[in-house]
Amino acid sequence: MKRIIITGSNGLLGQKLIKLLVKKNTYNIYGISKDKNCLNDKRGYTFINLDITDPNALSELIEKINPCFIIHTAAMTNVDTCELHKKECDIINVDAVRTLVESCKKNDIHLIHLSTDFIFDGKKGFYKEDDIPNPVNYYGLSKLRSERIIIDSNIKHTIIRTILVYGLTDDNKNNIVLWIKNSIENKQQINLVTDQLRMPTLVDDLAQACIYALKNNIEGTYNVSSDQLISIYELAVEVAKAFDLDKSFINPIPTSSLDQPAKRPPITGFDLTRSINELKLPSFSFSERLQVFKNQLESLD
Repeated sequence: MKRIIITGSNGLLGQKLIKLLVKKNTYNIYGISKDKNCLNDKRGYTFINLDITDPNALSELIEKINPCFIIHTAAMTNVDTCELHKKECDIINVDAVRTLVESCKKNDIHLIHLSTDFIFDGKKGFYKEDDIPNPVNYYGLSKLRSERIIIDSNIKHTIIRTILVYGLTDDNKNNIVLWIKNSIENKQQINLVTDQLRMPTLVDDLAQACIYALKNNIEGTYNVSSDQLISIYELAVEVAKAFDLDKSFINPIPTSSLDQPAKRPPITGFDLTRSINELKLPSFSFSERLQVFKNQLESLD
């Protein structure tokens, strides 16, 4: 059985990947996180407590396991935190990737790396994989630098860029959809911007794209998201509608009214043609995938 390492195994994508891969029963799976294992069902895979910012420990572990694939989901993703703590951002988002790349080159390992729409400046939207990046914040810059380290190394690799990931985890890990739902249910007023447009991504679709690349040894760069470009405010209205909540708790505001340390690209979104054709990515709107998420939540009751 092929061995796979998944970094960030406690994260939204990490948890989903482990659950889906365990069901297949065709891989030896190793989940890595610096924190306690969050998954309720701990059968079918090996959990390893390790901080990926420790280059020696990470290299030694990879050497010991000798996997065929590493799916790298771990990252510092809070945009404002990255802006305010650039050194820490670099250690996680850039230096750890450099360590992974060195190990992959030495041991002929295929690296599947998660990236972001924030490598683009947001001036046009519907970005293709080969459009020229121009990040407007440090988070985007750190993810672009990690992409370039991977590409320049000539290792076997797949870079999957995504946008605003949401979904269900065992520990109810917070994400934008759950935050909106919970805020309205608790009768809290929330302010959301009308002038930032995104294509939100159900974690199930992102995980399936990673697994398809894994199973078929697909290399290159791919965009993965829903196919509906909506504002953050419109996203919240869709959530309220799906869960039959009072949308009057959602206040539309411009980005200029926020005092955020990091600038945001106004319009991102992807051209999904390559991923639909080569990763067999399903083409669904945010509204359609939101219903899938709602059904998953209701199945827990």
